[in-house]
Amino acid sequence: MSNHADQQVSSGSDNPILTLEPLIEAVKDGLEVVGWELSGLQKTTSHQFEGRWQGKSTRSAYLFFHNEKIFEYASIDVYLDETSQGLTGNLALVVELVPLAELGDTASAIDFLCAIGSGILPGPYQRPLTLRLRRADQAESPSEAEVEVRFKLRLSNISIKSGHDAVMALTVDTVCAFQAILGHKEFRQFMPRDC
Repeated sequence: MSNHADQQVSSGSDNPILTLEPLIEAVKDGLEVVGWELSGLQKTTSHQFEGRWQGKSTRSAYLFFHNEKIFEYASIDVYLDETSQGLTGNLALVVELVPLAELGDTASAIDFLCAIGSGILPGPYQRPLTLRLRRADQAESPSEAEVEVRFKLRLSNISIKSGHDAVMALTVDTVCAFQAILGHKEFRQFMPRDC
């Protein structure tokens, strides 16, 4: 845990988190303590499964955070899930990048972005990276495709079972790492020029 997290996380429950709502609160508290504001929350419940999932139910939450003081082209998206197998979730830094034509070789760009993220995001957590390409119309040139990167960190079962303070501290550390990525000199070459 970073010193920042040590200083910011208040003493609270160290009971295991067992349901979705306390997990939402712990993650939300962590993001807000570092200055990110909740801009959207959606909860869903699914009961009607067939096949091997018949009889199961899931509850999910999607949270969206912004901090325009930091970077207007970035957001933090959070996905949390409660199933009969337990709780899971991830935090994702979502950043719009330059168009595909300016990105260069896609494989090299992914390797470069992974090197930045894995050097900054806390370990030993799983840290997936997603690069999304979008074309507003199929007739457009591929070089005009919009590019979005998602640096993710998966919440560990250990932190969830350790309770509110552990999840909040991991969230604070992750968000501080996301902010370090946004400020990374070499990462900024992939950002739109007006940011």
